[in-house]
Amino acid sequence: MPQATSPADAESRAPSVSVALCTHNGAAFVGEQVRSILDQVPAPQELVVGDDASTDDTVAIVERAVARHRAEHPTAAVSLRVLRRERALGVTANFDSTIAACSGDIVALSDQDDVWPPGRLARLLPLFDDPRVSLVHTDARLVDADGRDTGARLLATLEATGDERARLQRGEALPALLRRNLVTGATVLVRRELARRAAPFPAAWVHDEWLAIMAAVEGGLRLVDEPWLDYRQHGANVIGASEVTWSRRWERLREPRDERAARLIARTEALVERLERIGGRPEAVAAARAKLEHERRRSRLPRWQPLRVPGVLAGALAGRYTRYSRGAIDVLRDLVQPATRSAGR
Repeated sequence: MPQATSPADAESRAPSVSVALCTHNGAAFVGEQVRSILDQVPAPQELVVGDDASTDDTVAIVERAVARHRAEHPTAAVSLRVLRRERALGVTANFDSTIAACSGDIVALSDQDDVWPPGRLARLLPLFDDPRVSLVHTDARLVDADGRDTGARLLATLEATGDERARLQRGEALPALLRRNLVTGATVLVRRELARRAAPFPAAWVHDEWLAIMAAVEGGLRLVDEPWLDYRQHGANVIGASEVTWSRRWERLREPRDERAARLIARTEALVERLERIGGRPEAVAAARAKLEHERRRSRLPRWQPLRVPGVLAGALAGRYTRYSRGAIDVLRDLVQPATRSAGR
Protein backbone atom coordinates (compact mmCIF):
# COMPACT_ATOMS: atom_id res chain seq x y z
CA MET A 1 0.00 0.00 0.00
CA PRO A 2 1.23 3.52 -0.68
CA GLN A 3 2.39 5.36 2.41
CA ALA A 4 0.26 8.22 3.67
CA THR A 5 1.64 11.69 3.01
CA SER A 6 2.15 13.78 6.13
CA PRO A 7 1.10 17.45 6.16
CA ALA A 8 4.76 18.40 6.57
CA ASP A 9 5.72 16.43 3.44
CA ALA A 10 2.86 17.94 1.47
CA GLU A 11 3.88 21.43 2.61
CA SER A 12 7.51 20.80 1.62
CA ARG A 13 6.45 19.94 -1.92
CA ALA A 14 3.96 22.77 -2.27
CA PRO A 15 5.03 25.57 -4.61
CA SER A 16 6.26 28.74 -2.99
CA VAL A 17 4.06 31.79 -3.55
CA SER A 18 5.03 35.42 -4.00
CA VAL A 19 2.56 38.29 -4.21
CA ALA A 20 3.43 41.14 -6.59
CA LEU A 21 1.55 44.11 -5.13
CA CYS A 22 1.79 47.31 -7.18
CA THR A 23 0.85 50.54 -5.46
CA HIS A 24 0.52 54.25 -6.11
CA ASN A 25 -1.05 56.56 -3.53
CA GLY A 26 -3.17 53.68 -2.26
CA ALA A 27 -3.41 54.62 1.42
CA ALA A 28 -7.21 54.48 1.45
CA PHE A 29 -7.49 50.75 0.77
CA VAL A 30 -4.08 49.05 0.75
CA GLY A 31 -4.12 48.08 4.46
CA GLU A 32 -7.27 45.98 4.02
CA GLN A 33 -5.83 44.33 0.92
CA VAL A 34 -2.56 43.41 2.64
CA ARG A 35 -4.41 41.94 5.62
CA SER A 36 -6.56 39.82 3.30
CA ILE A 37 -3.40 38.52 1.60
CA LEU A 38 -1.57 37.69 4.82
CA ASP A 39 -4.61 35.91 6.27
CA GLN A 40 -4.68 33.34 3.45
CA VAL A 41 -4.23 29.67 4.33
CA PRO A 42 -1.80 28.61 2.98
CA ALA A 43 -0.09 31.98 3.35
CA PRO A 44 2.25 33.37 0.68
CA GLN A 45 5.93 33.24 1.53
CA GLU A 46 6.79 36.63 0.05
CA LEU A 47 5.15 40.02 -0.50
CA VAL A 48 6.95 42.21 -3.03
CA VAL A 49 5.60 45.77 -3.22
CA GLY A 50 6.36 47.89 -6.25
CA ASP A 51 5.51 51.38 -5.10
CA ASP A 52 5.18 53.78 -8.02
CA ALA A 53 6.36 57.04 -6.45
CA SER A 54 3.58 57.33 -3.86
CA THR A 55 3.36 60.65 -2.04
CA ASP A 56 1.04 59.39 0.71
CA ASP A 57 1.44 56.80 3.48
CA THR A 58 0.97 53.74 1.25
CA VAL A 59 4.32 52.10 2.05
CA ALA A 60 4.09 52.85 5.77
CA ILE A 61 0.61 51.31 5.91
CA VAL A 62 1.88 48.15 4.19
CA GLU A 63 4.82 47.90 6.59
CA ARG A 64 2.56 48.36 9.63
CA ALA A 65 0.14 45.70 8.37
CA VAL A 66 2.98 43.20 7.90
CA ALA A 67 4.48 44.03 11.31
CA ARG A 68 1.09 43.58 12.99
CA HIS A 69 0.61 40.22 11.27
CA ARG A 70 4.03 39.04 12.41
CA ALA A 71 3.27 40.12 15.98
CA GLU A 72 -0.03 38.23 15.94
CA HIS A 73 1.49 35.19 14.20
CA PRO A 74 5.04 34.75 15.59
CA THR A 75 5.69 31.69 13.42
CA ALA A 76 4.63 33.44 10.21
CA ALA A 77 7.42 33.53 7.67
CA VAL A 78 6.09 36.02 5.14
CA SER A 79 8.94 38.22 3.96
CA LEU A 80 8.41 41.79 2.77
CA ARG A 81 10.37 43.55 0.07
CA VAL A 82 9.51 47.11 -0.98
CA LEU A 83 10.72 48.53 -4.29
CA ARG A 84 10.40 52.31 -4.03
CA ARG A 85 10.24 54.12 -7.36
CA GLU A 86 11.35 57.72 -7.22
CA ARG A 87 9.73 58.29 -10.62
CA ALA A 88 6.49 56.59 -11.59
CA LEU A 89 6.85 53.79 -14.13
CA GLY A 90 3.15 53.32 -14.91
CA VAL A 91 1.08 50.21 -14.31
CA THR A 92 2.57 47.82 -16.87
CA ALA A 93 6.23 48.68 -16.28
CA ASN A 94 5.69 48.58 -12.52
CA PHE A 95 4.21 45.09 -12.70
CA ASP A 96 6.97 43.97 -15.10
CA SER A 97 9.66 45.05 -12.64
CA THR A 98 7.83 43.86 -9.52
CA ILE A 99 7.09 40.41 -10.91
CA ALA A 100 10.74 40.08 -11.94
CA ALA A 101 11.75 40.73 -8.32
CA CYS A 102 9.60 37.86 -6.99
CA SER A 103 11.26 34.58 -6.05
CA GLY A 104 8.27 32.28 -5.60
CA ASP A 105 7.33 29.45 -7.95
CA ILE A 106 3.90 31.05 -8.33
CA VAL A 107 3.34 34.81 -8.46
CA ALA A 108 -0.06 36.22 -7.51
CA LEU A 109 -0.73 39.64 -8.98
CA SER A 110 -2.37 42.18 -6.70
CA ASP A 111 -3.78 45.66 -7.06
CA GLN A 112 -3.78 47.96 -4.02
CA ASP A 113 -7.51 48.41 -3.55
CA ASP A 114 -9.11 44.95 -3.75
CA VAL A 115 -9.72 42.20 -1.17
CA TRP A 116 -8.88 38.51 -1.36
CA PRO A 117 -11.68 36.34 0.03
CA PRO A 118 -10.64 33.69 2.59
CA GLY A 119 -9.66 30.44 0.89
CA ARG A 120 -8.55 32.06 -2.38
CA LEU A 121 -5.07 30.54 -2.50
CA ALA A 122 -6.33 27.20 -1.20
CA ARG A 123 -8.81 27.08 -4.10
CA LEU A 124 -6.48 28.19 -6.89
CA LEU A 125 -3.04 26.77 -6.11
CA PRO A 126 -4.02 23.11 -6.70
CA LEU A 127 -4.59 23.89 -10.38
CA PHE A 128 -0.81 24.24 -10.72
CA ASP A 129 -0.42 20.58 -9.79
CA ASP A 130 -0.96 20.12 -13.52
CA PRO A 131 2.44 21.01 -15.05
CA ARG A 132 0.70 22.21 -18.23
CA VAL A 133 -0.99 25.04 -16.34
CA SER A 134 1.00 28.27 -16.30
CA LEU A 135 -1.64 30.93 -15.53
CA VAL A 136 -4.90 30.81 -13.58
CA HIS A 137 -7.46 33.60 -13.47
CA THR A 138 -10.96 33.92 -12.05
CA ASP A 139 -14.16 35.88 -12.13
CA ALA A 140 -14.62 38.60 -9.49
CA ARG A 141 -17.31 40.32 -7.48
CA LEU A 142 -17.58 44.03 -8.20
CA VAL A 143 -17.80 45.81 -4.87
CA ASP A 144 -18.22 49.50 -4.11
CA ALA A 145 -15.79 51.77 -2.25
CA ASP A 146 -17.07 50.41 1.08
CA GLY A 147 -16.64 46.80 -0.01
CA ARG A 148 -20.35 46.12 -0.54
CA ASP A 149 -21.21 43.62 -3.26
CA THR A 150 -22.88 45.48 -6.13
CA GLY A 151 -24.32 42.26 -7.53
CA ALA A 152 -22.27 42.62 -10.73
CA ARG A 153 -19.61 40.14 -11.80
CA LEU A 154 -16.46 40.97 -13.72
CA LEU A 155 -16.85 38.56 -16.63
CA ALA A 156 -20.45 39.61 -17.07
CA THR A 157 -19.40 43.26 -17.37
CA LEU A 158 -16.91 42.13 -20.03
CA GLU A 159 -19.83 40.40 -21.77
CA ALA A 160 -17.95 37.11 -21.84
CA THR A 161 -19.97 34.53 -23.74
CA GLY A 162 -20.54 30.94 -22.72
CA ASP A 163 -18.25 29.77 -25.52
CA GLU A 164 -15.48 32.14 -24.44
CA ARG A 165 -15.71 30.99 -20.83
CA ALA A 166 -15.64 27.34 -21.91
CA ARG A 167 -12.53 27.87 -24.04
CA LEU A 168 -10.75 29.60 -21.17
CA GLN A 169 -11.66 26.77 -18.80
CA ARG A 170 -10.52 24.04 -21.24
CA GLY A 171 -7.11 25.57 -21.97
CA GLU A 172 -8.12 26.62 -25.49
CA ALA A 173 -7.84 30.33 -24.80
CA LEU A 174 -5.82 31.55 -27.79
CA PRO A 175 -8.74 31.88 -30.24
CA ALA A 176 -10.73 33.82 -27.65
CA LEU A 177 -7.86 36.11 -26.66
CA LEU A 178 -6.93 36.89 -30.25
CA ARG A 179 -10.39 38.40 -30.51
CA ARG A 180 -10.13 40.44 -27.28
CA ASN A 181 -8.77 40.28 -23.74
CA LEU A 182 -10.83 38.61 -21.01
CA VAL A 183 -8.18 38.32 -18.29
CA THR A 184 -7.93 40.88 -15.48
CA GLY A 185 -4.58 41.01 -13.72
CA ALA A 186 -5.92 41.32 -10.18
CA THR A 187 -7.44 37.83 -10.56
CA VAL A 188 -4.24 36.20 -11.90
CA LEU A 189 -1.77 33.67 -10.49
CA VAL A 190 1.11 32.87 -12.84
CA ARG A 191 4.13 30.61 -12.84
CA ARG A 192 7.29 32.65 -12.45
CA GLU A 193 8.86 30.72 -15.35
CA LEU A 194 6.13 31.96 -17.70
CA ALA A 195 6.54 35.53 -16.46
CA ARG A 196 10.26 35.31 -17.18
CA ARG A 197 9.64 33.98 -20.68
CA ALA A 198 7.11 36.75 -21.29
CA ALA A 199 9.46 39.55 -20.18
CA PRO A 200 9.95 42.26 -21.14
CA PHE A 201 6.31 43.24 -21.60
CA PRO A 202 5.81 45.13 -24.90
CA ALA A 203 4.84 48.78 -24.58
CA ALA A 204 1.71 48.20 -26.68
CA TRP A 205 0.29 45.68 -24.19
CA VAL A 206 -1.03 45.89 -20.64
CA HIS A 207 0.75 43.42 -18.34
CA ASP A 208 -2.23 41.14 -17.70
CA GLU A 209 -3.18 40.94 -21.37
CA TRP A 210 0.37 40.04 -22.33
CA LEU A 211 0.82 37.35 -19.68
CA ALA A 212 -2.54 35.89 -20.67
CA ILE A 213 -1.80 35.71 -24.39
CA MET A 214 1.63 34.19 -23.75
CA ALA A 215 0.08 31.54 -21.50
CA ALA A 216 -2.63 30.89 -24.09
CA VAL A 217 -0.03 30.41 -26.84
CA GLU A 218 1.33 27.48 -24.84
CA GLY A 219 -2.10 26.15 -23.90
CA GLY A 220 -1.42 26.89 -20.24
CA LEU A 221 -4.20 29.34 -19.32
CA ARG A 222 -7.11 28.21 -17.16
CA LEU A 223 -10.20 30.08 -15.97
CA VAL A 224 -11.82 29.27 -12.64
CA ASP A 225 -15.29 30.60 -13.36
CA GLU A 226 -15.95 31.61 -9.76
CA PRO A 227 -15.62 35.07 -8.13
CA TRP A 228 -12.41 34.71 -6.11
CA LEU A 229 -11.74 38.43 -5.75
CA ASP A 230 -13.58 41.46 -4.41
CA TYR A 231 -12.76 43.92 -7.19
CA ARG A 232 -13.28 47.35 -5.70
CA GLN A 233 -14.72 50.09 -7.92
CA HIS A 234 -14.25 53.47 -6.29
CA GLY A 235 -14.08 55.96 -9.13
CA ALA A 236 -10.30 56.36 -9.10
CA ASN A 237 -9.29 52.94 -10.48
CA VAL A 238 -6.45 53.04 -13.00
CA ILE A 239 -8.10 50.12 -14.79
CA GLY A 240 -11.58 49.27 -13.58
CA ALA A 241 -14.78 47.62 -14.71
CA SER A 242 -18.34 48.76 -15.01
CA GLU A 243 -21.53 47.48 -16.53
CA VAL A 244 -21.83 48.36 -20.21
CA THR A 245 -24.77 50.63 -20.95
CA TRP A 246 -26.22 51.38 -24.36
CA SER A 247 -24.80 54.90 -24.18
CA ARG A 248 -21.34 53.45 -23.52
CA ARG A 249 -21.71 51.06 -26.43
CA TRP A 250 -22.54 54.00 -28.67
CA GLU A 251 -19.50 55.92 -27.39
CA ARG A 252 -17.29 52.98 -28.30
CA LEU A 253 -18.77 52.80 -31.77
CA ARG A 254 -17.95 56.47 -32.25
CA GLU A 255 -14.33 56.27 -31.08
CA PRO A 256 -11.91 57.41 -33.83
CA ARG A 257 -11.01 54.51 -36.11
CA ASP A 258 -7.45 55.58 -36.95
CA GLU A 259 -6.31 55.68 -33.32
CA ARG A 260 -7.79 52.31 -32.48
CA ALA A 261 -6.50 50.68 -35.68
CA ALA A 262 -2.95 51.82 -35.00
CA ARG A 263 -3.14 50.48 -31.46
CA LEU A 264 -4.43 47.05 -32.57
CA ILE A 265 -1.77 46.76 -35.26
CA ALA A 266 1.02 47.69 -32.85
CA ARG A 267 -0.17 45.08 -30.36
CA THR A 268 -0.42 42.31 -32.94
CA GLU A 269 2.93 43.20 -34.50
CA ALA A 270 4.53 42.86 -31.06
CA LEU A 271 2.89 39.46 -30.59
CA VAL A 272 3.99 38.15 -33.99
CA GLU A 273 7.54 39.43 -33.47
CA ARG A 274 7.82 37.76 -30.05
CA LEU A 275 6.38 34.44 -31.23
CA GLU A 276 8.70 34.35 -34.22
CA ARG A 277 11.69 35.17 -32.01
CA ILE A 278 10.96 32.54 -29.35
CA GLY A 279 9.88 29.87 -31.83
CA GLY A 280 6.23 29.66 -30.81
CA ARG A 281 4.01 26.80 -31.91
CA PRO A 282 3.51 27.02 -35.70
CA GLU A 283 -0.28 27.12 -35.37
CA ALA A 284 -0.05 29.97 -32.86
CA VAL A 285 2.31 31.94 -35.08
CA ALA A 286 0.02 31.39 -38.07
CA ALA A 287 -3.01 32.57 -36.09
CA ALA A 288 -1.18 35.69 -34.89
CA ARG A 289 -0.07 36.51 -38.43
CA ALA A 290 -3.63 36.08 -39.71
CA LYS A 291 -4.87 38.38 -36.93
CA LEU A 292 -2.27 40.98 -37.97
CA GLU A 293 -3.34 40.83 -41.61
CA HIS A 294 -6.97 41.23 -40.56
CA GLU A 295 -6.16 44.36 -38.53
CA ARG A 296 -4.11 45.79 -41.40
CA ARG A 297 -7.05 45.22 -43.77
CA ARG A 298 -9.33 47.05 -41.36
CA SER A 299 -6.92 49.98 -41.14
CA ARG A 300 -6.95 50.32 -44.93
CA LEU A 301 -10.72 50.66 -45.18
CA PRO A 302 -11.81 53.92 -46.89
CA ARG A 303 -12.24 56.96 -44.70
CA TRP A 304 -15.77 57.61 -46.01
CA GLN A 305 -18.13 55.11 -44.36
CA PRO A 306 -20.27 54.10 -47.38
CA LEU A 307 -17.15 53.03 -49.30
CA ARG A 308 -16.21 50.64 -46.51
CA VAL A 309 -19.19 48.37 -47.07
CA PRO A 310 -17.62 46.00 -49.69
CA GLY A 311 -14.44 45.46 -47.67
CA VAL A 312 -16.26 44.93 -44.39
CA LEU A 313 -18.73 42.50 -45.96
CA ALA A 314 -15.88 40.58 -47.59
CA GLY A 315 -14.17 40.22 -44.21
CA ALA A 316 -17.39 39.15 -42.55
CA LEU A 317 -18.20 36.56 -45.22
CA ALA A 318 -14.65 35.18 -45.00
CA GLY A 319 -15.10 34.74 -41.24
CA ARG A 320 -12.28 37.09 -40.29
CA TYR A 321 -14.46 39.23 -38.02
CA THR A 322 -15.61 36.11 -36.17
CA ARG A 323 -12.11 34.65 -35.77
CA TYR A 324 -10.08 37.79 -35.05
CA SER A 325 -12.55 40.44 -33.86
CA ARG A 326 -15.80 40.56 -31.92
CA GLY A 327 -17.98 39.51 -34.84
CA ALA A 328 -21.03 41.66 -35.52
CA ILE A 329 -19.93 44.29 -32.99
CA ASP A 330 -16.75 45.04 -34.93
CA VAL A 331 -18.52 44.78 -38.28
CA LEU A 332 -20.79 47.57 -37.12
CA ARG A 333 -17.85 49.47 -35.63
CA ASP A 334 -15.99 49.43 -38.95
CA LEU A 335 -19.06 50.60 -40.81
CA VAL A 336 -19.85 53.62 -38.62
CA GLN A 337 -16.68 54.75 -36.85
CA PRO A 338 -15.30 58.13 -37.86
CA ALA A 339 -11.78 58.04 -39.25
CA THR A 340 -10.40 60.65 -36.84
CA ARG A 341 -11.50 62.55 -33.77
CA SER A 342 -13.78 65.42 -34.71
CA ALA A 343 -12.68 68.98 -34.03
CA GLY A 344 -13.41 70.24 -30.55
CA ARG A 345 -13.40 66.81 -28.87
